[in-house]
Amino acid sequence: RIHLMAGRVPLGADRAAVAGEMETTLIENLRYAADLLAQEDMIGLVEPINSRITDPRYFLNTPHQAAAILEKVGRSNLKLQLDLFHCQIMDGNLSRNLETYFPLIGHIQIAQVPGRHEPDSPGELNFPYLFQLLESLGYTGYVGCEYAPKGE
Repeated sequence: RIHLMAGRVPLGADRAAVAGEMETTLIENLRYAADLLAQEDMIGLVEPINSRITDPRYFLNTPHQAAAILEKVGRSNLKLQLDLFHCQIMDGNLSRNLETYFPLIGHIQIAQVPGRHEPDSPGELNFPYLFQLLESLGYTGYVGCEYAPKGE
């Protein structure tokens, strides 16, 4: 599995004004990458990254947008990398999002919200509940921890 980055809105550009062109380019690039990855029996992952805190210019920022793009790309070896930290910041409603997008998920990442610290640090996310939900949905993949350590 390999993370395929979506790119950033150019400096000074209006996101809405360039969205169509950026989406078209992303779809073409993802098709090209998926076809190359298929030759190696690999899966490409696209990750929505929140544009509120982490990267205001990152083009792909919600699970809904990612799902729509994956549908347009139409390649079975492209999946959603759902980082619950980003998803919570942009959309919340993690249970519903996990259930809705579960068929597209190829990898899960976690960090506590709001500080992006360890999953067991104080914050908004109830990881025992979320892990139980993932298990009930039949998730058998890895859960990656991408966080900024609060302590040593």
